[in-house]
Parts: sequence; C-alpha cells; structure tokens
Amino acid sequence: MSEFPCPECATVRTDADAVCPACGAPPASEHRHGEVGEVRQNDLEPYVALRYIARLFKILAALMIIMMIGEVITGFVTEGKMAIATLLGEATKLLVLAGLLWAGGDVMNLLIEAGHDLRVTRILLGRVNTKIHQNQSAEPSDERRQFAR
Repeated sequence: MSEFPCPECATVRTDADAVCPACGAPPASEHRHGEVGEVRQNDLEPYVALRYIARLFKILAALMIIMMIGEVITGFVTEGKMAIATLLGEATKLLVLAGLLWAGGDVMNLLIEAGHDLRVTRILLGRVNTKIHQNQSAEPSDERRQFAR
C-alpha cells in the first residue's frame, strides 16, 4: 500500500484520493505535487455583490442607449428638423452617462479581479511560509547545530 504526504499539512495519507483526515484538505489528485503554486477555486471569495453591481451598471447603460434612440425617433416624428439641436444635446448627455455607467461596471469587474489577485497572493505567500518553516524544522540550521554541541 502506498503512502502519500498531504500537500497542506504533510500528514501521511494511505489513500491519495481521499480527504486528509488531519486537516481536511481535498484529495491529493486536486493538487500539483511538489508545488506551492496552486490556489483552489473555493479559496477565492465570490464577490457576489460587486458582480451584481457590475451587471446592473451595464444593464442601465444599455437601457439608456435604447431610451436615447427612442427619444431621437420621437423628437424627429413630433418636431421634425427643428428638434435636431435639442436632440443632439440630449443624445450627447445620455451617451456620456451611459458610457460612465458601462465604465463603472468594468471598474467593478476590475475590483473583483484585483481582490482575487490579492487573495491568491496571500494564500500562496502563506503556503510558501509554511513550506519554509517545515523545511527549517526538518533540517537544523548551522546556528542550531553549533548551540547543540
């Protein structure tokens, strides 16, 4: 029977396809063996509210464009060529506002990605730190050897 070390806590597992009994880490098949550089999808925070805000901003921007088209058509039908100056001003305002709303949605998506990047960095740094401490405790340093004598 083969034994596999847990990539999270280094406890020996008898079954690599089972959850670690010591720390609850997922099966070893979900990890890259020998690497610290993997972050599971469930380690990332979902940022549900920011995703809804991003969608809302983009939907509102699309609705404003549709309303602008309707306003231009209505203006031409009711006032004819006399409404061109007024409609041009109103269309410009609505286009700028719709563009700002769309950009707001993109900024929300950027914040989500930045949050994931920060979270991933913290997780990987924690794992590297743990790996370093495990290696240091397994091999005594030269200073420790000198004091042990």
